[in-house]
Amino acid sequence: MIKVICTSVARLPAQLAEDERAFTYFKGARREGVGTIAKSWHGSLKRKGFCPSPATWDFVQFCLAVCATDLCGLRSSSADGWTRTIELSVGLHEPLRWEPWKVKLEQLLKVLTGDYWTLIFTDAGLPPPRGRFVAKNQDCVSLLSGGLDSLIGGLDLVAQGRRPLFVSQLAHEDSERQRHYATLLGGVDAHYQWSHGISFKGPREPSTRGRSLAFYAFAVLAASRLGVARPTIYIPENGFICVNPPLVPGRVSSLSTRTTHPLFISKLQQILDGLGVSVQLELPYRFKTKGEMMTECLDQARLQQLASDSTSCGRFRTYNRTHCGRCVPCMIRRAAFNAWAPGADTTRYAFPSLVGSDKSSGPDDPMAVALAVLTARERGIDRFLGASLAFASIPERPQYRSVLTNGIHELEALLIGDGLL
Repeated sequence: MIKVICTSVARLPAQLAEDERAFTYFKGARREGVGTIAKSWHGSLKRKGFCPSPATWDFVQFCLAVCATDLCGLRSSSADGWTRTIELSVGLHEPLRWEPWKVKLEQLLKVLTGDYWTLIFTDAGLPPPRGRFVAKNQDCVSLLSGGLDSLIGGLDLVAQGRRPLFVSQLAHEDSERQRHYATLLGGVDAHYQWSHGISFKGPREPSTRGRSLAFYAFAVLAASRLGVARPTIYIPENGFICVNPPLVPGRVSSLSTRTTHPLFISKLQQILDGLGVSVQLELPYRFKTKGEMMTECLDQARLQQLASDSTSCGRFRTYNRTHCGRCVPCMIRRAAFNAWAPGADTTRYAFPSLVGSDKSSGPDDPMAVALAVLTARERGIDRFLGASLAFASIPERPQYRSVLTNGIHELEALLIGDGLL
């Protein structure tokens, strides 16, 4: 079992058990083997006028604690090389508020990371910063990653007359791009760009299934700056990636990411409501493919200008900040460009064609996509989807089925164009 304690420096145990890891919030403990989360951030938020409710602040502390645990707990140490058993003691300001939601939170984390979590809530967190609050001029929050979907989300909101406050996770490859998009769409005062600042010695788990919780924590914190009773947080992600159906039978459960899965978002919304965090999470493109998002974007002129500059690649760092062209996000991106405006994609790909893709040339994603397309073509879309739509309500199921069907068709056109089918 992986055991982690997240606490304020003042409440850090004098000694840790041999099998325990510890992190301190916002201030380093200066002790060997103790990691740090978001050093100096608490004071910075106070100086910038943040004054979130205790419920909002504890949600931030909880999410950062989960991210730290996810990073330090190696999946390779588990019995099957993937599924971990985790005990997390998370320091909060108002832990009693969280006790009724313990089981649902453990289930939420199981959906997101695929691990078995046991949560212990303690009063070892910090109180929220108490800055001099002045409401921002924006009327909603929108996640901005530097990717194509979040760019379209921002373009559409601005075209609709909305005033989004953009929130980004700092990413070495995308930070400048995030600032550029936010400035174009809302101005320099309409953007928060934060990092979880998790630091510790030792190996890191690379799968990072829990990382998205930091993004949601940042969005909820940003929403606390709006003078809106129940602000909407927009999560711009195409429907195919939201559901992320397993392309082959072996990619089930958390082996396919659940970061924006509608089931995860609905569970997260239920917990936020129960804790008293008044925000509305929205997946505006859950019934659209990436190609449909591009085709129906309300600001085509700016999309044509910026689309190829956005990032999508799951291996961007591996290829020295170049799209690989062969991972699933790259293939969905290329397929979307082809559906939107053939020939408009000027992105530089390390592999501009899928021809020659095999195990020896890199990841097996092209093979998985080809098998998914062939299964849908020869045995029907429902055979490919299997139980992927079991989460959906009866009224919404046809819409999810439609977006996944259209997404497979976009990928099929890409494979045909590259000569693989």
